[in-house]
Amino acid sequence: MRRWSLAGQMLLLQLVVVAVTVTGGSVLALVQAHDLLNDEAASTAAAVTKTVAASPEVLAGLAAKEPTIPLQPYAERVRQATGVDFVTIMDADGIRYTHPNPKEIGKPFLGHIEPAQRGETFTETYTGTLGDSMRAVSPVWRDGRVTAMVSAGITVNRITARLYDQLMWGALVALLALAAGGAGTWLVTVRLRRQTHGLGPVELGRIHAHHEAVLHAVREGLLLVGRDGTLTLCNDAARTLLALPPDAEGRPAPELGDDRVHFVGDRVLQVSSTPSELGQVVTVRDRTELQSLAGQLDAERGFAESLRSAAHEAANRLHTVITLVELGRAEQAVAFGTAELRSAQQLTDRVVGSVREPVLAALLLGKSAQAGERGVELVISEDSRLDDVDVPPRDLVTIVGNLLDNAIEVASRVEVVVRTEPDGTLIRVSDDGPGLPDPGAFDKGWTTKGDGRGLGLALVGQAVRRLGGRIEVDGSAFTVRLP
Repeated sequence: MRRWSLAGQMLLLQLVVVAVTVTGGSVLALVQAHDLLNDEAASTAAAVTKTVAASPEVLAGLAAKEPTIPLQPYAERVRQATGVDFVTIMDADGIRYTHPNPKEIGKPFLGHIEPAQRGETFTETYTGTLGDSMRAVSPVWRDGRVTAMVSAGITVNRITARLYDQLMWGALVALLALAAGGAGTWLVTVRLRRQTHGLGPVELGRIHAHHEAVLHAVREGLLLVGRDGTLTLCNDAARTLLALPPDAEGRPAPELGDDRVHFVGDRVLQVSSTPSELGQVVTVRDRTELQSLAGQLDAERGFAESLRSAAHEAANRLHTVITLVELGRAEQAVAFGTAELRSAQQLTDRVVGSVREPVLAALLLGKSAQAGERGVELVISEDSRLDDVDVPPRDLVTIVGNLLDNAIEVASRVEVVVRTEPDGTLIRVSDDGPGLPDPGAFDKGWTTKGDGRGLGLALVGQAVRRLGGRIEVDGSAFTVRLP
């Protein structure tokens, strides 16, 4: 058996609520109308009796020899004029002088008259000759005493008839309200069915559970940014990668460019954004390890390139030596070969003797060959001396390698200093180039190629911050101090 959809259940629930509300309101209005009609009948009857009791015509009629003769026509005129069902004038003992039915004249009044005999006006519901009626009784005063009484009333049947008339109108209004409420409920249900795709609460709950499970299980950061720039949704990975506070949802979203690399703390993040009906869906990928591997691969590639350059130069020199020998100039061949060998060996000995870290020494030798191939003079300062340090070789390669790459790219002469000082390690790379054009190069991608997608200096800044050091820039001289 197929369960009702959420929209169907909401329709039924709202129809029940509307029906109960309209019915309850109608019953309450009916009760209030009944009370109001009874109060109105009592007030009307009391007002008629008081007016008649104080009328000069009544006082004059009571003084007549046959009071019924003048009082009966008067009572009928008052009854017809006021709309009550009876006006009865009686003596102090309750014997009727007037009545709508002439046959009842001269008979005792049916009802209580004791309060009126004491001079009080009162109302009551009593069953008389005309049936149940809401009546009032007032005393007639003459010479300071009660000499007669007047009673007027409206039958309960007449009050009920008026109540039925109001009930019909009330029922019509209730039906109209029920129809309007039903129509509004139906429209709301149609919209709800469109938004929920006709799914029931169980299905929606299951979808929500799946949504939560998938959202928080994804290793990539996922954010939903509204059209107004408010962060409406983020998963656990996004909170961790972007260091978002627990109450980040509902606040302005962090500024993340489309398809850009961002540096947050010691992480390298790749951000992608896709527009949707709700705003922007932003995915954040942690590229830290990948970038680290890419940096190591670049270093290895640089070493290989340096070896290729060295092999190429060695081959050229060897061919030169062989040619000189074939020309019979053996002494010049020996002098040329030993001079080149001596120069290369001196550079190697100085670098290896000054820098105890083999990875960094290899990097400097490789960059020297790479710079020589490009026609750039790479000078390793005479005061460079790097003893054992607690800096990971990978970070040294990242810092020195990227600074040298940027310098070799734009300069004709580059000087590097790497030495151990009392307060830590000093790395300085200076060149004769134009210097750093962008002060924010250490916080975002920047490159000498001008395409705006470089990572070198940003990786340097990240590594330095991670190691607790600092960077000083003076024109085209970069000084890194590591504790």
